[in-house]
Order: sequence, then structure tokens, then C-alpha cells
Amino acid sequence: MMSSWLMYIFVYVLVCDGVVAQLENRVVFLFNTFQNVNVNENETVQAVVSRIPPEVSFITLQFHTQHSNATLSYTRMPGLGLFLTAVDSGLLSPLIPGQTKISWFLLAPDGDSVAGTGVILPYTSSDPVPGACNLEFDLDIDPNVYLHYNLFETTIHFAPANIGYSRGSNPPACDTEVGENTRWRLRYDIYQYFLPESDLSEQSLITSIQSVASVQTMREHGKRLMTLSSNDKTEVVFSSIPGQGVIYSVIVRDPVLNTSSLYIPVHTYACSFSSTLDGCDTLGKISTRIFFTIAGLAGLFVCFFGHCFFKCVRLTLTVVIGVVGGVILVMSWWRFGSVMSCVVVVGLMLGFLIASIVFFTPVGDIQVFRSNVVFWVTFSCIVVVVPLFFVRWPREGNITTCGVAGAYAVVLTVNAYIYTSLSYITLNILKRFLNDNFSKAFTDVPFQDIDFIMITVWVVLGVSGIVLQLYRERTRPFFPPSPYLMWLQERERRKTNVLDPSHHTSSLPSRLLARARQLTGRRESAGERTPLLL
Repeated sequence: MMSSWLMYIFVYVLVCDGVVAQLENRVVFLFNTFQNVNVNENETVQAVVSRIPPEVSFITLQFHTQHSNATLSYTRMPGLGLFLTAVDSGLLSPLIPGQTKISWFLLAPDGDSVAGTGVILPYTSSDPVPGACNLEFDLDIDPNVYLHYNLFETTIHFAPANIGYSRGSNPPACDTEVGENTRWRLRYDIYQYFLPESDLSEQSLITSIQSVASVQTMREHGKRLMTLSSNDKTEVVFSSIPGQGVIYSVIVRDPVLNTSSLYIPVHTYACSFSSTLDGCDTLGKISTRIFFTIAGLAGLFVCFFGHCFFKCVRLTLTVVIGVVGGVILVMSWWRFGSVMSCVVVVGLMLGFLIASIVFFTPVGDIQVFRSNVVFWVTFSCIVVVVPLFFVRWPREGNITTCGVAGAYAVVLTVNAYIYTSLSYITLNILKRFLNDNFSKAFTDVPFQDIDFIMITVWVVLGVSGIVLQLYRERTRPFFPPSPYLMWLQERERRKTNVLDPSHHTSSLPSRLLARARQLTGRRESAGERTPLLL
């Protein structure tokens, strides 16, 4: 009987051991080496690093997935303030004297398996400690960057850092003193890294994360946008670019010791892989492509024939600037033959496009233009100045607008099929007009091979359209004549032809005409009334 119970206990232990071994896998990390990790449903993976050198004072673990949440925890069972669940998550662990090994735990919180990549980075006592002066988030020391986005803007937040300290010593106080020996000397460099355009693959993200996951690689491949002091608010706003992968991170620097540390990089596509409302798979809808295809064909027509078909272009303005205004412009040209009002509006269109291009460049991110007053006054001045040149050269100005705007419509059509950053030339202005907070956003966009190709297409189409129209119109009137005035002239001509017999011209020879008149005279004298058929 006893042997049977012992056998049952032995089998139970074996089964339990098997279950535990299945649920609690173990992954060994090496410093600065990425490790791909799969966390299955109801599974806990232990991340372990050993042989820690004594000069290392604290360690960060970062784990990244494309769109599935993963949980990082200091303990096997996540407790309050001891774990973080996110797509890009990280933990920071200070070390104690003599400690050579440390471990964390990874879990799949949403009931589905999670696959991602992780890396462990070591730091010394002279390096700043990211998030060590955290008063806002749940973790005691929080090295994470928190990201939120909407249609207009993407915002990142992070907790302030502290200056470094050695193993076993007390951390320096965060807010009791202000001086060169406190955390207030630290500086925060905000970095941005764009993923390849139109590439939503997981492999592209993993490769990109691995290329910017440390201080050195972020400085090599990322773009530094700005630097914050410890007195600034730890929040930065960017323009949202739906469908474009972007990685953001913060490097905290100690200018006294010339050392630095990296916050956990965070990424976004400004769209959702699970929601249909702002889903990444709905960005290229058929209806959108049809609309922009029609607009692109119309733009191509305007680019090469816009000046010749003046009425068609003005009717297009009816849609662009409103039915009433467009009809008034068309009628002013149709009834009175006045083109100046139309030319002024066309000049304003070109001015709007030029002003948008100016603020699409790094000029738009200059600090002075964060003020809405300064921005809109400068923008309006550029828009208004352009039509002044059209008063002196109306035909050339109209043709130039047709070429530039028509070619840009073709670029927008291509954007409906293949992502290009050039669509944000005008879209950023629209965002700023609709959203008061957009003035704080950095409007930097990626410039990759497709963008340079589309700039070339834009320039070639625009120049070709302008040259072709100037050559074709060189011997013609400056503008097509007014249909109403042409109708009046034709009517007057017909009246003149009826009242003035001298304007009648017969197609018969003069001799036959004289002979016919003689015969007519004889018959009339004889009392006959025969009509003369010419």
C-alpha cells in the first residue's frame, strides 16, 4: 500500500515538474546582444543574465514586439509597481555589491502568444539613471518612453533621470537641491528614426529596433530633433504619419562627466493593427485610390493644357474655393472678359503651395514659428506676395500655376498607391489649421528613395508643362477671349451684313452677275416676277 502511494507521489512530481518546465522557460541573455523570444499562452519566460562585471552599477532590459502587448516583471507573479505591459517595454535594475546575476520574467497578458526581441544593456556608476526621478508612472525607476497618438499628433512622455551612483550607495536626492552636483545638470536629447516607407512587416521593425537600441547606434542612425534641459517639461509632440513606422527615444546626458544612457526606444505606425477605425490595412482604400486617380488625371491635363482651356480651369476653382466664389470668377471672365480676378486667385493658389513648401522644410520647425501668430502672418505674407507678380505677367503666372499645381496633383495620385512624404506639404498646413495644439508638433517626415523620385517627377512634369504651354501660346492672345464678348461681336457682324449691301459678296463671276441683272430687268418690265437664284 505504501509503495503504491509512493508511486503516485512520484508520478505526480514528474507531471508537475513537466508542467513547470513547460510553463517556465529560461532564456539566457548576453550584454548588448539581441535575443528573439517567444512567449506562449499561459507561459512565463525567465530572462537571465550572469557574469556581471563589478563595474556595472545598473542594467536595463528592453523587449519589443510589433503590435502585441508583452509583460515584463521583476517577480514571477506580477505585482503592483513591479511590472509593465506594453508593446515596447523595459525594466531597470540597480545592482548591489557582489551581485553577478539577475533575472526578470516575461509573460503574454492578452491570452495569445507573443514574439519579440530583447536586449540587456549595462551601465556604470558614472552614467545617468533613466527614469530614476519618476513621480508620475507606476514603476519606482521607469526608463520607458510612453507614446500616445491621434490623427493629428503623436506625443511622448518620460520620467526625469538622476545622476549615476555606485553599487550599495544611496541614490542622490531628486528635488532637494538645484545645482551642478544634482540631476538638474542633465540634458535630454530627443531622437527619431524612420522605418522604410510603406513597410509594415515585423522583420523591418525588428531590424530597425536592433539598429538604434543603444546610445551609440541611436546617435549613428537616428536624427536628433531637439535637446531639453532638466527645467523643461519631459513631453514632446510630433506630427502623426499614419502608416509610417517611426522609432522615438531619449538619450540622457551628463555634461559634467560626459556620460549618457538610453531610455527604452518606442515605436508607432500612427495606426492600429487590430482596429478598423484607424486600421493600418485601411489606409489604401479603393475609393481613396479612385478619387486621387481622377484628381491626378485632371492635374496632368491642367499641367499641359490648363491655360488653353481657361474655362475648365476656372470651373475647377469652383470646387476648390467654393461654388459661389468659383461661379463669380467664371462669370466675371465670361461676361466682361476680365481675367485679373481669376489671375489673382490663381496666384493665391500658387502662393499657398509655395508657402506650404517653405514650412515643409526645416524652417517650419524653427522655434519662432511655434507661435500661431508668427506662423500665420508669415504664411499669409508669402501667399499674398506671389499674386503681385501675376499682375505684371498674368499669362506666364497662370501657366506656371497650371504646371506646378497640376504636377503636384499627379504626385498625390502616386501617394494613394505608394507612400510618399510629399503629401504632407499641404496636409501639415491643414492639420495646423484644424488643431490648435499642432503648433507644438515637430513636422519632420522621412525622405527616402521614393521621395526623391517623386520630387524628380514633380519637377520634370512641371517644367515640361510650363515650357509646352508657353511655346504653344506664344502667338496667341494672352488669354482665351470672353465667350460673351465673342457672341456680341458675331451678332453685330451679322447685323452689319444685313443692313449694309456693300458687305454682300457673291461667289459668281462679275460678268454672270451683270447678265443676270439684265435679264431680271427685262422680265420685270414685261410684268413678270421671276426670282433671281444665286
